[in-house]
Amino acid sequence: MKKIKVLRIINRFNIGGPTFHVTLLTKYLGESFETKLIGGVPDAGESDSLHVLREYEVDPIVLEELQRDPNFSSDRKAYKKIKQIIEEYKPDIVHTHAAKAGALGRRAAHKCGVPIIIHTFHGHVFHSYFGKIKTEIFKRIERSLAKKSNGIIAISEQQKKELSEIHKICPADKIEVIPLGLDLTKFNTNKAENRAKLRAELHLSDHEIAIAIIGRLAPVKDHGFFLDVISEVAKKTEKNIKVFIVGDGSERESIENQANQINATFQGLITFTSWIEDIAPFNHAMDIICLTSKNEGTPVSLIEAQAAGVPVISTNVGGVLDIVEQGKTGFVVAPNDLEAYSQKLLELIENELLRKNMSENGWKHVGEKYHYTRLVRNIEDYYLRLLQKV
Repeated sequence: MKKIKVLRIINRFNIGGPTFHVTLLTKYLGESFETKLIGGVPDAGESDSLHVLREYEVDPIVLEELQRDPNFSSDRKAYKKIKQIIEEYKPDIVHTHAAKAGALGRRAAHKCGVPIIIHTFHGHVFHSYFGKIKTEIFKRIERSLAKKSNGIIAISEQQKKELSEIHKICPADKIEVIPLGLDLTKFNTNKAENRAKLRAELHLSDHEIAIAIIGRLAPVKDHGFFLDVISEVAKKTEKNIKVFIVGDGSERESIENQANQINATFQGLITFTSWIEDIAPFNHAMDIICLTSKNEGTPVSLIEAQAAGVPVISTNVGGVLDIVEQGKTGFVVAPNDLEAYSQKLLELIENELLRKNMSENGWKHVGEKYHYTRLVRNIEDYYLRLLQKV
């Protein structure tokens, strides 16, 4: 039986949920499918995630010309290369992930007459990234590309609502909700052993409460707000707390400057780790994991934290309320509400029993719902339904 050929295209192989998502789909899609994976290069200040692909024995095509920021010359070259690959590979399905891959990949696939064209929004840039005029231009581009697509995938119900009702990218009946799928098993194994080992490496004593934020050091992640929260909490608690900022990016210098000012008052409070490749053992060493973003799709760091049994606290953006069970696995508060965020973080710091209860609820909440085996089943079913239509 002839296999269904899938060409999967992602913006860039940087550390983050989309890389894991496309890697696992490429590796584990059923025997009826054959998949080729294309991806671009990370932005300046980002680490690449090719070690993730090597771990799962996935061999991608890396296009140096496929870059996140708009650039006429490199975009044109990337488009021509993608079009050439489509003409040679002759896929039945082209499935793009994130904005740049979606723009170039869908145009090329449409030009080549690919039967099925699908795009997954892992997030969107329709607020908190650009000014009003530039944002409207991106919306118009996405509306045009949606017309060239047989299907659009949103990774949460909230995202589907934003795409269809608020930003009017396409009608709701064209959008399929398929949540992220990750390899979560490692987050629920060897927890006690990993915790003891990593806390020793991080020089954390048993009575110290470790708080982390994990993600790109970029404006949309709003580390400045996070540090404002930490400053407030440090003034109010008598508990011994330690804060870890995991990641790197364009805002590192300004974030470090703000952190240094806090460390001048509370010595050794905040530590920068840069990127950590094996994040599961690190999560096991933490007591609370935070997110303060202005805009998100489905934050992988929160899913992984809950899978590791770590309570979370986040701003209410994107699909956060779809993945955090309010009051049971963590807290979700309004964006920019310094008082509410500080209060909830302080509550987690002060209440060991609350942290313990949330820890026990985490795996039950995300273990099956966000595992890659469920993702693969959903995607296979969606592909076959779209193929039947044509």
